[in-house]
Amino acid sequence: MTAVAITSFIAVFAALFPVINPLGDGPIFLNMVQACSEGVRKKLALSVSINCFFILLGSMLIGPQLLLFFGISLPALKIAGGLVVIAMGWNLLNQKSSSPKDGTSGAGITDETAGSSAFFPLAMPLTVGPGSIATAISLVAGHIDDGGFNFIKAAPAIAGALLALIALSLVIYYVYAQSSKLQALLGVNGTNVLARFFAFILLAIGVQIFLGGIEGFTGQVFKTFSIH
Repeated sequence: MTAVAITSFIAVFAALFPVINPLGDGPIFLNMVQACSEGVRKKLALSVSINCFFILLGSMLIGPQLLLFFGISLPALKIAGGLVVIAMGWNLLNQKSSSPKDGTSGAGITDETAGSSAFFPLAMPLTVGPGSIATAISLVAGHIDDGGFNFIKAAPAIAGALLALIALSLVIYYVYAQSSKLQALLGVNGTNVLARFFAFILLAIGVQIFLGGIEGFTGQVFKTFSIH
């Protein structure tokens, strides 16, 4: 059970970290809140990290079931999700430098407007955008089987995933709260090295999800032919 939880933790954390890219978003966050006082920046960092946790958790809980409600089969969901993750990993692996994702541009946030900016645009789409949400849904789809959901059997994996989301939220909080110090410490090269490493892991996870969808699809085809 412990091994399953650890595996789930690593899979979720390694897949979502490069897409969220808190190290790359830290300088963007700093630029957007540079007009705020240090205390307000730290409160914003905490609010953003909490918002990101619930956005990702909601995506993992509701996203796959919502797609299945519209008649999308599990193999199709895994294939499509795997392709999305592969595309995200490939793009992150080949991008030239960290930049605001999802079209988020720098906008001045002051102490007076900080409260209304914690969710939009700081949490979404700056930190958690469409790519992060799609990745979260794909991770869940990659572990769903046709036998239905068994909470007891899936408990270790669920615990690992929740711990991964908590860890991601803590990383987001720390990076944003200490963005000015981390930017000077890591520099551009250090940030890019970490981003490339996690992008490669993300690419491999996407391939694994895609192959799981292909396996499920071929299994359905063989089952259909065997019936007839």
